[in-house]
Amino acid sequence: MKKIYGLIGFPLSHSFSAKYFTEKFKKEGIDAEYHLFPLPDLKGITNILDKKELMGFNVTIPYKEKIMDYLDYVSPQALAIGAVNVVKIERDKDGNIKLSGYNTDYIGFMESFQPLINSKCQRALILGTGGASKAVDHALRDLGFETRKVSRNPDSFQIGYCDLENQIDKYPFIVNTTPRGTYPNIEDYPDIPYFLLSPEHVCFDLIYNPPITGFMCKAGERGATLKNGLEMLHLQAEAAWKIWNNQ
Repeated sequence: MKKIYGLIGFPLSHSFSAKYFTEKFKKEGIDAEYHLFPLPDLKGITNILDKKELMGFNVTIPYKEKIMDYLDYVSPQALAIGAVNVVKIERDKDGNIKLSGYNTDYIGFMESFQPLINSKCQRALILGTGGASKAVDHALRDLGFETRKVSRNPDSFQIGYCDLENQIDKYPFIVNTTPRGTYPNIEDYPDIPYFLLSPEHVCFDLIYNPPITGFMCKAGERGATLKNGLEMLHLQAEAAWKIWNNQ
C-alpha cells in the first residue's frame, strides 16, 4: 500500500509543500505520495480521514488553531504554543484512528531565524496574530526576545498598525506572519511605515511564494536585512517527516 501524506488549508495554490515532498520521495526512493487537500470548511476533513493510506498531514492557514478541536492528543509544546501544523494518524487493527498534533513551525522558524541574530537589541514586532504568529512568538521568547504582536484589531497586549510610527524604531526585528503578499496577491504587503525602516532592521517574511515579497521589497529599499520563509518550510517539513515516521 502506497502511503499518502498531505496538506490541508485554504487556499493552497501558493504552497510548495507538494513539490518539496514529491522531490524528497523521488530522491530518497520512498514509495509515497503527497497530496493537497484544499478545504473551504474544516468539517470536510472527515472525508480525507476516510483514506486508509493517509499517514499524516500538514496544516496551514486558516486551520492551525481550529484543527486542535479534532485531535485526540496534542503535544505539550503545541499546546503551549496554541497551534498545530502537523498531524500524525495512527490506526489500530479495527480501523480506529488516533490523531496527534504537533508544531514544527516552532523549530523551523527558530533554526532559520537564529543566524540573523546579532548584538542589536533583541526586541521583535510580529505582524499578525494567527497560528503561525503563535509559533514565532514562542520561539522568539525562548531565544530571549521581547515581542509585541501587531493586529488590525489589537487587544490590550497588542498594538495596531496605526501605532507603529511611534514604535517601529524600538524594534530592530520584524516578522511578518500574515498572508498578505502571498501568491497570487503578490502586489499586497502589510501596512507598516516602511519609511522608518533602516539598515539596522531585520525583516523576516514567513511567505516563500513569491521569493521576494512586497514586504521584503519595500523593507529592502530602506537597507534592511531580509529573509523569506523557504528555509523554514524545508526545516519544518523535515521535522514533520520525523514525526510521521517515529524517527
